[in-house]
Amino acid sequence: MSRARPFRLAVELSGAGVHPAAWRLPHADAAQVFTAPYWVRLAQHAERAGATLVVLDDTSAPVREQHGALVGGLDAIGVASLLGPVTSRAGLAPVVPVTYLEPFHVGKAVQTVDHVSLGRGAVQVGIAAADGTPGADDEARRYDERTPRDVDAAWREADDVIEVATRLWDSWEDDAIVLDEVADRYIDRDRVHAIEFSGEFFSVHGASITPRSPQGRPVLVLRGDDPRALAVAARRADVVRVALDDATPARVDAVRAAVADAGRDPATVTVLVDVEVLLGAVDSEAGARLRTLDDLTRRRPAANELVGGVLGVADGLVDLVARTGADGATVRSLAHATDLPLLADGVAPLLRDRGLLVEPTPGGTLRDVLGLARPASRYATAR
Repeated sequence: MSRARPFRLAVELSGAGVHPAAWRLPHADAAQVFTAPYWVRLAQHAERAGATLVVLDDTSAPVREQHGALVGGLDAIGVASLLGPVTSRAGLAPVVPVTYLEPFHVGKAVQTVDHVSLGRGAVQVGIAAADGTPGADDEARRYDERTPRDVDAAWREADDVIEVATRLWDSWEDDAIVLDEVADRYIDRDRVHAIEFSGEFFSVHGASITPRSPQGRPVLVLRGDDPRALAVAARRADVVRVALDDATPARVDAVRAAVADAGRDPATVTVLVDVEVLLGAVDSEAGARLRTLDDLTRRRPAANELVGGVLGVADGLVDLVARTGADGATVRSLAHATDLPLLADGVAPLLRDRGLLVEPTPGGTLRDVLGLARPASRYATAR
């Protein structure tokens, strides 16, 4: 048996939960899924569970009716901005499929999350459906593109978006706002820098209109499952998420090797493994709930899934992290209404009692929590 060690929790939030029938459970509050109080409640459960990161899922794919499933969603960046003032510890990472989007707007929106959360902003960069996959043509046309990107082009574009966003985040120096009432100057224009970028997909000139945010650069999250995604993550990411076919360290090791090959210290990158979770107070309750959900709507079970009482799931998370060598786990709750309160009030206390849950503390930035230095503006030394 692998040795238990302290780890971080992240929680992914989407609709009523990962299971397509989650909205049909009693107390699921499905009528409120598109309201602010609903998302505030979910995020506060996640924060009580000690989550270092709350990931807000999103997609730019066209809405497709799935029998028995909840359809539709809110804008993840908008929800993250809402949650900033009503949370105090967890990082907030909206998922943004950046294909076809204007990098200026992406950078500004993510900076806004960092400002309103006082330094807990992050973004999970993703791509739109690639050429040849269902919905790709419709998705591209909504952005006035005649043909969708192939997957290689989509990740090249994502890499360029990250490059432009980080330049824009640096375009205001930390001390650009001078507030000189005597001289009637709000900013020092010499400390605001126009960026110049010309690439395969777009050209960007000028500075951000948003001042430098508390972290300097918000935290970058990427997936590392696909080789093309991993190539970008190895160069760019502060946090890498992976899904596992089984609880082996191979994929986690591959991420760390790719980061090292990119000339970066793997110790500076947090690797999280995904796990789908369905909780009950005890195993029998969780099993009965899963049977109810599966009877309502068919689904494809995840390869990496924990279904059980709070004790069994706590043990399962400890074992998963120990066996994979990851820095933590991203909990993908099958049914938020029941899972998240039990995660906060049942699983997390057990992990705390064992000294195994690494938790953020109020007042620090997400970079502080992850042990990341606050980067200096690349333009500050150019003056």
